[in-house]
Amino acid sequence: HAEATSEKVALARWLDGRVTAVLGTHTHVQTADARVQPGGTAAITDAGMTGPHDSVIGVRAELATARMRTGMPVRFEPAEGGVRIEGALVECGADGRASRCEAVRVEVPPPR
Repeated sequence: HAEATSEKVALARWLDGRVTAVLGTHTHVQTADARVQPGGTAAITDAGMTGPHDSVIGVRAELATARMRTGMPVRFEPAEGGVRIEGALVECGADGRASRCEAVRVEVPPPR
C-alpha cells in the first residue's frame, strides 16, 4: 500500500526473486502493468477496487464532488448500481516463482 506508483514499482524491483508477488493497492484504479519480472516475481502497480463502479472510488459521486468543491466534510455513502470486482491472478510453481500474472476484472450488473 503506497501513494506513488514509483514506490510500488521500486519495491517490486527490489523484491524481485525474493517473493512470489507484489500486488499494489491504494488508488482504487486498476493499472495495466501486470507482469512477471526477470527474477520470477509477479507484480501489478494497483490491483484495483471491488465495489460500485459508477462512483468516485465506491462513493456516491455527488457526495465526493461536493466535498472536493467546498472543502467541507461530507458523510460518504456507498454508490449503488453495478459492481466491479478487480484483482490479479498469479500462477506460480512449487519454487515460489511466478509464471503468469494478469489483471482480473469481473463486471456484476445491478439487480433488476
